[in-house]
Amino acid sequence: MKLTFRLLPVVGAVGKGFNYDSFPPLTAEDDMSTTNMATYGDSWEDLRKQARQLENELDLKLVSFSKLCTSYSASNHGQRSRSDSFSQSQDNVLVAMTTELEHLLAKLTVVNEKMAEYINSPGASSHNAALMHTLQRHRDILKDYSHEFYKTKNNFFTLREREDLLGSVHRDIESYKSGTGVNNRRTEIFLKEHEHLRNSDSLIDNAISIAMATKENITFQRGMLKSIQTRVTTLANRFPAINSLIHKINLRKRRDSLILGDELTSRSVMLSQVYFTCRTMAQ
Repeated sequence: MKLTFRLLPVVGAVGKGFNYDSFPPLTAEDDMSTTNMATYGDSWEDLRKQARQLENELDLKLVSFSKLCTSYSASNHGQRSRSDSFSQSQDNVLVAMTTELEHLLAKLTVVNEKMAEYINSPGASSHNAALMHTLQRHRDILKDYSHEFYKTKNNFFTLREREDLLGSVHRDIESYKSGTGVNNRRTEIFLKEHEHLRNSDSLIDNAISIAMATKENITFQRGMLKSIQTRVTTLANRFPAINSLIHKINLRKRRDSLILGDELTSRSVMLSQVYFTCRTMAQ
């Protein structure tokens, strides 16, 4: 899977080296506690050396981790395709460095806990304030390193997942544009069928609209004819002569209908007789 990333700036201590000057300098009590370690044994001095060694190593590793993240993002920014072997190699390096930094932070945490246990021991009670001051400095350094590491790590991997998703979408689009296989032909057929369905749906909508308009016109005409009939009936009731004339017209229509019916019946009987006569003669 191809991954693309953006440049992620690292703020704070990462990328610039840890600045020990941000913490207050050692006081005379710290120096006294250092010179008097012979009375307490070498345990406190050994723990301080381990802590400083781990802090220096963490500082260098965090700078390298920041540079690696930056170079990784810069090498992939604007590039949608990389070789799988190259991508896997850089991923392995990042995972290995992340694991190493987490291990160093865990070791430094253990050393700080041992220093706290040493302070709580009976032999260090006379210099407890100076030792607590030194321990607090190491705890602050550990807190800053942990904060910067996890912030850089979380932001970087979140951005990598986002860029990977965008790159996958881009590759799918490019694959569709450049492909000429059966899948593309099927897609084109489906698109054409979809267009035909949309056109049919539009035609059906137009037909329904015309039918609704026709229904409204017929309803309107029916109302007009009913109104005319009502007016004619009203006029006929008002003027008896007109009513009589209309009655005579209706009677004449009925008479004409009866005459026409009789004529059609007689002619039908005659035609039937002629038909049967001709058929009999033909046999």
